[in-house]
Amino acid sequence: MDNLLALVPRFADAMLVTLEVSLIAAVLGMAGGFALNAWRLRYARVLAAPYGLFVWLIRGMPYLSQLMIVYFGLPVFGITMTAVQATVVSLAIYASAYFAEIFRAAWASVPRGQIEAAQAFGVSRWAAFRAIELPQALAFAVPLLANQTILVIKESAVASIITVPELTMTASDIVASTYTYIGPYALLIVSYWLLTQAVSLLAQRATATIPFLRSDTNTATNKAT
Repeated sequence: MDNLLALVPRFADAMLVTLEVSLIAAVLGMAGGFALNAWRLRYARVLAAPYGLFVWLIRGMPYLSQLMIVYFGLPVFGITMTAVQATVVSLAIYASAYFAEIFRAAWASVPRGQIEAAQAFGVSRWAAFRAIELPQALAFAVPLLANQTILVIKESAVASIITVPELTMTASDIVASTYTYIGPYALLIVSYWLLTQAVSLLAQRATATIPFLRSDTNTATNKAT
């Protein structure tokens, strides 16, 4: 038991690294996914095919291969990154394809009749987006965004291959030096569980407390139309 408790500080430090890498990548991925979907909607004829190709390629490739391309491939073109930077960039690109599809589905869930009614009453496109589309789309997307963020946290374990000092690498280092398995991997499981539960609880809290994310509010809005 004492040996297990002695490992807690190392796992705490590794958890901070995992959290930092994952959240930065998730935020960048969300921003990229939102932008991709917005451009797809704004320039549908021009960007529909490139958008589909990007999503198809990124989602069809293992994240490990994308990490290897960024970390080992880009230096060939003079672009060198640290292991942490390569992880954040590659994970953000990887996640952006999934977030883009989440936003695409979210915007598709908004009844088109509401937008047409707003236009008929002379509501500007920006006002309709801000007051009608965005709240309903976000209410639809929040649980999916949280789920994808959890997947990003789990995918960050791949970064141990390029020596990022996150949770999985920390557990592997301890196992290699002490030849004990149960304790380090038990702490690894608990650490990932705590991170994923925190994201899940935050999403549930946001859905329950932010007015325009509440399902009952959006149900009433849909019935009114």
